[in-house]
Amino acid sequence: MIKLSLEHFVKTVLQSNEITRDDMRRLQRDIMPDGVESRDEADVLIALDRAVTHKHCTWSAFACQSVVDFVVWTSRPTGYVDHETATWLVGSLSAGCGPSPVAEAIAFEVVREAERVDAALVAFVMKSAHGRMVEPASDLAFAA
Repeated sequence: MIKLSLEHFVKTVLQSNEITRDDMRRLQRDIMPDGVESRDEADVLIALDRAVTHKHCTWSAFACQSVVDFVVWTSRPTGYVDHETATWLVGSLSAGCGPSPVAEAIAFEVVREAERVDAALVAFVMKSAHGRMVEPASDLAFAA
């Protein structure tokens, strides 16, 4: 369950298909001053990242850091991402058309910051990294 203020925020930005600087200020100061407090709130940020086309330049860093802080530092035990949490996070990050760049950054940062991470999340990060790699032979243009 999410706060009514966050629910209203979601409806507003989905209608406009934009997260403005003022939206970001309101989100950080009024709606989520303590960051993400539940998986539902994390899911909302991850889904908004996929759904909204135009986002203020501060959105990516805010969404990434908020979810990472929740997963690594707020969830118990602190610094450990167990199998159940990793499975939830991978599902949320990969929903829809696959992970967005922000979703990939979230996964990478969780793996980087946590003391121990379940293999499901590590595999997700490795698969995402592998998918971004370009095969050297396919991009080479040889001049004769």
